[in-house]
Amino acid sequence: MSEKKVVAVIVEGPSDENAIGGILKEFFSSKEVQFAVVHGDITSDYDTTVEKVVSKITDLIEGIRSKYGYQWGDFVRIIHIADTDGAFTVDCIEKAEVENIQYYEDHIECSDIDAVKKRNQHKSELMFKLYTTGKIHNIQYRLYFNSCNLEHVLYGELKDFSDDEKELLSDEFAEKYEGKIGEFIDFISDQAVAVDGTYRETWKYIEQGRHSLQRHSNMHLIFAVVQ
Repeated sequence: MSEKKVVAVIVEGPSDENAIGGILKEFFSSKEVQFAVVHGDITSDYDTTVEKVVSKITDLIEGIRSKYGYQWGDFVRIIHIADTDGAFTVDCIEKAEVENIQYYEDHIECSDIDAVKKRNQHKSELMFKLYTTGKIHNIQYRLYFNSCNLEHVLYGELKDFSDDEKELLSDEFAEKYEGKIGEFIDFISDQAVAVDGTYRETWKYIEQGRHSLQRHSNMHLIFAVVQ
């Protein structure tokens, strides 16, 4: 049995952990913060169905539990951070000669419109399932979004960053806010980024129109006492 309570954090990639890991560990300094890095996007994985997605999250937490020898009762919170990738938009996908999907604040460009529509339908259904799931294994679970993605929110630019660029930017971001948790909370809570409202209200907002392409986040709620 661990002496501290555990906060589990699920992120899509190592640069995500690098950018905000120190901030979360500082904020939850009285607890142990452990990361599960997916190396991808659970909600875009066609092998993951609505019926199976919660068990996928459970498996990630089980990986942390078994690795560090925790008991399930040691976990007090599961924080899952994911990109929206414009998944809730329906009428702004345009065909273009591009290798990868290109995101803009008012439209998506891609080589296969039907494939992106299918991805959006699948991803939005899984995100809905997750954000309406209040507990996993009797542990508080919350899915927080970055729109259109984490780089868009943290660095203010919407482009197809390479892994090397993500690593460099995350290093710079982590260094900027090291030991400055208050400044980061001010940044992520600013109206330029933060969606007003309760947890459920922020999700209802991001589901509307083209909001899931625009620069929005509800990560500020991670640091709120009441959600």
